Amino acid sequence: MREGSLPHAMLRPMSGDQIEHESLVVSLNDEEALAAYKQPFDAYPVSLLPRIIGGFLIACGNLFYGRRPSYMKFRAIEVIARVPYHSWSSAIFTFLTLFYSNEDRALRLSTLSHFTRFAADNETMHVVVISGLARAHERAGLLRHTIIPMLFAFFYFWTSYVLYLLNPRWSLEINYLFEQHAFDHYSLFLEICGDDLKARPIHSSYLAWYGRDVRSHYEFFRSVRNDEIIHRNRSVHEIELHCSRGRAAF
Repeated sequence: MREGSLPHAMLRPMSGDQIEHESLVVSLNDEEALAAYKQPFDAYPVSLLPRIIGGFLIACGNLFYGRRPSYMKFRAIEVIARVPYHSWSSAIFTFLTLFYSNEDRALRLSTLSHFTRFAADNETMHVVVISGLARAHERAGLLRHTIIPMLFAFFYFWTSYVLYLLNPRWSLEINYLFEQHAFDHYSLFLEICGDDLKARPIHSSYLAWYGRDVRSHYEFFRSVRNDEIIHRNRSVHEIELHCSRGRAAF
């Protein structure tokens, strides 16, 4: 659904951060720009514990939903992808309750909290729209497509929360791996199903409310692919910005 399909009163005003983000998303439609954007962080050295936990989550996803991309697998991925941002918000709230009198620490935590709220809204848009698209392609089973993703999400939430309290770098690095996995899957999906996706128009009131202007399934999934690499790079940026001084920074 185009933006004009919703009454003006129902349209959400876009913040400066979202306008900047949407501009970056569009710019990454150019493959050379995308390669230049992602390359500096492709070889980021992830710590052992995040590699183990991230590898476990990805392996379980491949076991239950297969290795090939699909609408239903993307639905499960996006249910889980929202989790760390909410988990970090909760952990930051805990830290701010303990360290509210330390203005420098509160400022660093609040900066990350601002990002988590924006990213959570973005991931929520993904799961709402993809769930609607998936219904037209495959029937969602209660166990496989609702209960199992929720169990994964529960595990991921508390793992991210505890790791953030112990060492924020570990929690951010798991997100780096998960967002890289999502980016790779969306890229493969666009490659193998591109022509079919381009022929499918998209109609979504939620997309109109969110403020993303796309005309086809291809344009939508390409924009989601770009969101994921932005989130991946932002995870490394937060590590460099907030964890470079060690745990004392928190």
